[in-house]
Amino acid sequence: MGRRGIELNDVHRLIKSKIEEKKRSTVELLQKLVQEDSTRGNEYKAQAVIIERCRELGMELDIWEVQEQGLKEHPFYRCDRTDFKGNPNLAALLKGTGGGKSLILNGHIDVVPEGDRTDWEYDPYSGKVIDGKLYGRGSTDMKGGTSSLLLAIEVIKELQIPLKGDIIFQSVIEEESGGTGTLAALLRGYEADGAIIPEPTNMKIFPKQQGSMWFRIAVKGKAAHGGTRYEGINAIEKGCTVISALNNLEHERNKRVKDPLYDNVPIPLPINIGKVESGKWPSSVPDLAVIEGRVGVAPWETMEHVEQEFEQCLASLGEEDPWFKEHPVEVEWFGGRWQPGDLSPDHPIMSQLKNSYKQVMTSNPVIEASPWGTDGGILSQGGGIPVVVFGPGITEVAHDANEFIELKRIFQTAEILTLFIIDWCNSEK
Repeated sequence: MGRRGIELNDVHRLIKSKIEEKKRSTVELLQKLVQEDSTRGNEYKAQAVIIERCRELGMELDIWEVQEQGLKEHPFYRCDRTDFKGNPNLAALLKGTGGGKSLILNGHIDVVPEGDRTDWEYDPYSGKVIDGKLYGRGSTDMKGGTSSLLLAIEVIKELQIPLKGDIIFQSVIEEESGGTGTLAALLRGYEADGAIIPEPTNMKIFPKQQGSMWFRIAVKGKAAHGGTRYEGINAIEKGCTVISALNNLEHERNKRVKDPLYDNVPIPLPINIGKVESGKWPSSVPDLAVIEGRVGVAPWETMEHVEQEFEQCLASLGEEDPWFKEHPVEVEWFGGRWQPGDLSPDHPIMSQLKNSYKQVMTSNPVIEASPWGTDGGILSQGGGIPVVVFGPGITEVAHDANEFIELKRIFQTAEILTLFIIDWCNSEK
């Protein structure tokens, strides 16, 4: 083995040793993050924990409050929240010596609500550790991934490993509602030669990400007394017709998916019905049903194309049912939307990440397409930045009761990312 190979092996051994030394403090950091409820509008306490850790690491900090005024004209901005006061974004810079590739390490601090607490075995904000797993809302989505990023940066700092390219660590708000925090960071000027987002991929590597957008459909009926319901038109029954049509559309859209990265995804482009509201009185025929949900957008599609196909499907309902011809449904695109991301699996950032993965895990990584949206589409489509989603945590437990993360996956991810950062940031720009 040549001199360079020996040096690289030595560095890897030092990295493993340093991660072992930092395991306890990393778990304590993650516990602090999980113990802070950072649901929408309450991000500031958990963000303060991140800010303090970045200060301890000696990074250059940029802390700012997002202003809707600077965002609302951007085509990617879709948010029903107008006041972000008191819940800042963070960008922390580790400056390189120059000449190497820069890297964004992007994580979101917001989490979804905990839901029914009686469904939780442990308190959702306990951060309790049992049998190598840490439990709590946000542990896997994605405070565990963020902890991996900070551990990787800490290892590089403490081992004084020189980097040519800059590291831009980001902890952003509003990912779960459409990506306002990452969009604000992009418009603030934060761009790089590549980006890693450690969402819970179960250690799989996602070069492609499904996009998605929320819809609201108003289905009209005709009110009547329940005793003479035949004199009315039940909006709930008509809503069932709408849902059936959307199920057929989902089937047709997924028949067209040929990308092998979706081979192991049962429904690559789902149309999910998430909410239905109708009726005011049990003895009345409802005259309105409102259906809300989300439609998946393929990496190779545009939002506009999917909107048109969706609306055409609903417009054709009148061909089978005259009621819809006289009373067409109304479609509203509202709330969050996540841009898709489409990176070639052969891109250099993929090659280097796969190599680092193999060094640590001694096996080839699984390469797939993400079945859900991330902030990656904002970075790739808005900033032309190649983005890979890769992190610890299991998708299936995200947003669910008893959310948890395996601690060993956090340390493995940090080891992989430390090696990758050294390789990427010391590559010629």
